[in-house]
Amino acid sequence: MSTPQVVVHRDKELMAKAAAARLITKIVDAQAARGSASVVLTGGRNGNALLAALAESPARDAVDWARLDLWWGDERFEREGDPERNVTQAREILLDAVPLDPARVHAMPASDGTHGRDVDAAAAGYAAELAKASGPEDHGPVPTFDVLMLGVGPDTHVASLFPEHPAVRETERTVVGVHGAPKPPPTRISLTLPAIRAAREVWLLAAGEDKANAVAMALSGAGEIQAPAAGARGRRRTLWLLDRTAAAKLPPQLYPPASA
Repeated sequence: MSTPQVVVHRDKELMAKAAAARLITKIVDAQAARGSASVVLTGGRNGNALLAALAESPARDAVDWARLDLWWGDERFEREGDPERNVTQAREILLDAVPLDPARVHAMPASDGTHGRDVDAAAAGYAAELAKASGPEDHGPVPTFDVLMLGVGPDTHVASLFPEHPAVRETERTVVGVHGAPKPPPTRISLTLPAIRAAREVWLLAAGEDKANAVAMALSGAGEIQAPAAGARGRRRTLWLLDRTAAAKLPPQLYPPASA
């Protein structure tokens, strides 16, 4: 696994714009190299801010949207179209405005879908979809995502992997149903750390003073059970994209904040 790299931006607005530009470049490069690209989206305020910046960027037209696979790191197990679902928010902010191939938009199951209210069956269904999309070159049960993005919670959670929660301890399954999450709603679907670590690059997004303790903890040697963000690593690159307030408590001797 890669060693974390830290980029600190002046504020959350600049962070979102810079991350969007970085993502466009990564997608275009992957499509040029392999014909298509694969990205895992995240929700929350920072993930949505990145999507909004991407929607406003003139450079978005450089992406061949029809040759892009989109996946999600986690989802609230609510009815299709629920405003709290990450996919619903992503569609409103960006996805409905670009020419994606609907077959390549891999939303996590909703609670009124084919699996009904059985979140564990829904998680297994998403794991099967990932496995089907995985090729021999991926060497595992999930595609080798080009970029997998994660928001970092104030408690260090990523996706729906919460500190000390059973889901963060999973070592074999790629997708799990989450029961009794400490953050509402309590029932969710989430990629696991083994699935996250299949990505070429993992980007962790954090902005705001309320994220400072979590960032410092995750980057200061904490274990992944106590600080799930510490266990989110990419095969080639692990990139922490922060604003100054989120980076305020980083140990300067370990991660000197380089402004961008």
